[in-house]
Amino acid sequence: MFLKNCWYMGGWDHEVMDGKLLERRILDQPVVFYRGESGQIVALDNRCCHRGAKLSQGRIEGDCVRCMYHGLKFDPTGKCVQIPGQDRIPPQLGVKSYPLVEKQHCMWIWMGDPALADPDKILDIPYLDDPKWKGIPAYLHYTSNYLLIVDNLSDFNHLAFVHTNTLGGSEEYAYVTKPVSIDRLPNGFHVERWHKNSDPPPYLRKVIKNKDDKVDRRNIARMLIPGIFLMDTMFTPAGMGADGEGKEGTLEFRNCQFMTPETERTTHFFWNYLNDFEGADYTISMSLLDSLIEGFMEDKEIIEEQQKMLDADPSFKLVAVASDVALSHFRYIMDKMIRDEQAGLTPELAPAIAAE
Repeated sequence: MFLKNCWYMGGWDHEVMDGKLLERRILDQPVVFYRGESGQIVALDNRCCHRGAKLSQGRIEGDCVRCMYHGLKFDPTGKCVQIPGQDRIPPQLGVKSYPLVEKQHCMWIWMGDPALADPDKILDIPYLDDPKWKGIPAYLHYTSNYLLIVDNLSDFNHLAFVHTNTLGGSEEYAYVTKPVSIDRLPNGFHVERWHKNSDPPPYLRKVIKNKDDKVDRRNIARMLIPGIFLMDTMFTPAGMGADGEGKEGTLEFRNCQFMTPETERTTHFFWNYLNDFEGADYTISMSLLDSLIEGFMEDKEIIEEQQKMLDADPSFKLVAVASDVALSHFRYIMDKMIRDEQAGLTPELAPAIAAE
């Protein structure tokens, strides 16, 4: 059901601050994350090999973790290095260790063959650690398959109906706008869409002075394997269009979202919505966070009910419409990669570079 030989977003780096052991199930496998004394973040199987107790209920000691059931201690490679009351430690005794890379405040974990874990294939998202861009990293848990969330983000038409009074602004968006381009990529897709001479959507009106001025809105979105959504949004004064980029009165946002399967029917959803015009405080970021949570809860309600409907009747067949071009392509390449992987092939995943 899952593509294993790729990098998944395992969590934000702040989630393992202050000696915290973070328990998280990924691709239906129990994982514990922690930051050792050296500063290294470690990801291990969250089951002590002795009696299956959770290591997340244990204790960090240096760069190691100790199971607090019978005291077995494991180093960052998962090797057992101490058994209280027992001098000899069988060399094969230990727990599975997962390759993990901390980059731009993200914890990237590799759930497949460790020999194939190439850090150069990790997505580069420079604005996540650029002081010019400010935002607040966040998390939601969905009771649905991760691909239903991918589908949701792949078709902007849902903004008009699901988010009429939050992120979208009006139903007009679905009727008067179409993608300028849809590019099928070997590891996802790229879509650009404009909505010109429109009212600012509600979430934007909360953070701008001229709340009634018309705007031209551009969304450039990329959805990448295994479930990474990046969107650059620009609002220019109405009539300026692309010529307004970098000009006074133009506002830009960067949106990154990560869908990581927890199980076949549950998903970890991480995101950050950043802006480049905020002052010294985080007032705008807090407003945007509140707006995004409001909007995502609208998505969540629909998607989780959709999952229930699909589960109730597995024979039900989804029907594609014209706006499903992007999501259909993504589903096709994801299915192919999973089939190839299960057949013993290792499809090449090129590194994907985010916007500036």
